[in-house]
Amino acid sequence: MREGVTFHNGNAFTAADVVYTVNKARESIRPDLVANIAQISAVDDLTVEIKTPKPYAVLPNDLAELLILDDEYTSATGDEQMDLKPMGTGPYMLGEWIKEEKLTLKAFDAYWAGAPVIKNVTFRPISNPATRTAALLTGEVDVIQDLAVRDVDRVKREDGFNVVTRPSLLNVVLAMDMRENSPTIDGPNPMTDQRVRQAIAHAVDVEAINKIVMNGLATPSDQYVPASHIGYVDGMNFREMYPLDIEKAKALMAEAGHADGFTMTLDATNNRYVNDAQIAQALASMLAKIGVTLELNIMPKSNFWGYIRVPTENSSFIMSGWDVPAGDAGSMYGALFYTRDKKEGYGQVNRGSYSNAEMDALVDKADATPSIEERDAYLQDATKILMADIPMIPVHYEQDIYAVRDGVTLEPRVDKFLWAYDMDVE
Repeated sequence: MREGVTFHNGNAFTAADVVYTVNKARESIRPDLVANIAQISAVDDLTVEIKTPKPYAVLPNDLAELLILDDEYTSATGDEQMDLKPMGTGPYMLGEWIKEEKLTLKAFDAYWAGAPVIKNVTFRPISNPATRTAALLTGEVDVIQDLAVRDVDRVKREDGFNVVTRPSLLNVVLAMDMRENSPTIDGPNPMTDQRVRQAIAHAVDVEAINKIVMNGLATPSDQYVPASHIGYVDGMNFREMYPLDIEKAKALMAEAGHADGFTMTLDATNNRYVNDAQIAQALASMLAKIGVTLELNIMPKSNFWGYIRVPTENSSFIMSGWDVPAGDAGSMYGALFYTRDKKEGYGQVNRGSYSNAEMDALVDKADATPSIEERDAYLQDATKILMADIPMIPVHYEQDIYAVRDGVTLEPRVDKFLWAYDMDVE
């Protein structure tokens, strides 16, 4: 570990904190990050030894996502206090947090990589897109994230402001319930039949969503992860496998015994993804063409994650998003598609209750090889199974859109985090 790092309260950052964090993560919402750590111990103050049950090629990827806790502080204050007043080692310390109003940060001048140039930072949650744009143009804020697609041209025309974009890793997806009895469907669940899932895939017009809802500022997704990632299969395209074809979709529905269609609820957010509520409305119109009636259950993201939490007692059809900043499909497949309750740390967000023993075995093999090349091959085979089974429909990758006033230097990050430490302001 790096020598000379301290927490914001002055405590030294030691191996004991890493051990504490790994063990704490097993009880958290991200047990997948430590699922392949069999044992961890402190060798000395700056060294930890990790033992895995089997060779595991991407352990560093998992560790990079762990946010290390101060053992002394967290143990003394408890989880609730840690959530309200977090103690980290980063370039900024918590100043003030007024829920749903603002979060202020102040520079931690003892940061190991050097004191931040920007000394004070205020984050404001502005959920209304029009209000967010107005806040920038009137000088209330310096930077806005998720500029509304309809406001892009407007901001570009204004003197003193710039629009900054980059392709996003966030894949908007539609998860289908695979249980025999689904919470919002009367009678047996039609989506257990692969033909029904294929029909739904054929009915989703991603090009129309991109053109009409997203103003062309999205990229239809061809698989569950981008081409840059381990597990991506060259030459395989979901859109080519299941092109828009309403007549074929109707035929598949009839073949599966559902010519008259069925009704279910679509759960979606209205403030998490770009134009998410409008996408949900568009999906309802599209699926109506094949007899599938979607009753929309649209809610703020603050309510959404608890509502759809595994074991998913309320949902049949979910629109959400997933990104894999580590560049490896394994974490996504192990979390979203691995059979639930089969292996600790796996399947924890498998909201559709998908289960395929062959897919599980491929993820196990990928996680047990020290070879990245072998891991890639196993995960590509898993991708082929998922593309055929369709437990989830990939829709599109968002375009990350920021707007800044002149004098602000911002290079968008691939993970969409806004790090003031990396920014500059004149």
